[in-house]
Amino acid sequence: MTTNLSDLLDKSKYAEPPEIKIIKDFVNEHFKAEVMVAVGPQRIVINVSSAALAGALRAHLHELQQLCETDKRLVIRIN
Repeated sequence: MTTNLSDLLDKSKYAEPPEIKIIKDFVNEHFKAEVMVAVGPQRIVINVSSAALAGALRAHLHELQQLCETDKRLVIRIN
């Protein structure tokens, strides 16, 4: 018997790390922009769409790190 991919996806509940939601909500609230966030073992990568957003967000990295309550390094990457 084969299993459909949709059956597997329906059963699994992917819980994203709370840091992702905190960062996305912060950027959306302050800059009205969407970002992609990837959490790794030693760092959190924030993918932004422009250099202007990256520069503006860089000034808030310390605040974001405190909001996330993490010791991981926050990295901004421009796509």
